[in-house]
Amino acid sequence: MITLAPMTRTIEPRPSAHDQVYRSLRGQIMHGEIEPGAALTLRGIGKDFGVSMTPAREAVRRLVAEGALTFSASGRVSTPELTNERIEELAALRALIETELASRALPRAHLALIDRLTAINSTVAEAVAKGDAVAYIRRNLEFHRTLYLRAQAPAMLQMAETVWLQLGPTMRKLYGRMRQGTPPEAHRQILAALRAGDEPGLRLAVRVDVTKGLRMLAV
Repeated sequence: MITLAPMTRTIEPRPSAHDQVYRSLRGQIMHGEIEPGAALTLRGIGKDFGVSMTPAREAVRRLVAEGALTFSASGRVSTPELTNERIEELAALRALIETELASRALPRAHLALIDRLTAINSTVAEAVAKGDAVAYIRRNLEFHRTLYLRAQAPAMLQMAETVWLQLGPTMRKLYGRMRQGTPPEAHRQILAALRAGDEPGLRLAVRVDVTKGLRMLAV
């Protein structure tokens, strides 16, 4: 008689305190919940997330390394206020990386994906109608990330997300300046290109979408 060993359930380790703070703060910065140049303190971060100074310091250190926060010689932590040159550079990076991601995703853009993107774009429109800048940025990035996941290029997607992270507070500023009343026209062009299997049209629509607004700031 063969006795089978009982099945054991694998329990995923809980993220560390500093990792939880890092992920939450990273999301806030990426989605424009924090204004450019906003000052943060380790004590304030610790209080907001209910942790000690050590995990707050570790989370800040990681975000500084990613360019999401700046740390001055005086110990001041803040979200960066980007120069025009830096905005232009990051816009160019978005154009390079994201057009390539979209191109790689196109062969795997099945109807279910296009339907999903269409649904997300509806939530973008809702955020615009409500004038909710944070929801707009969040849903807009969800639209792009959902498409780019089909590219199956994780290193490239990680690079794109790092650029989004650095631009988060600036995107909030941009939204306030644009006073946008309608969803991005380029999203509809992206969806149309996906349905038609039109790679040049898709690359153009993505390039316009990710650079047009940012270049308005760098004036």
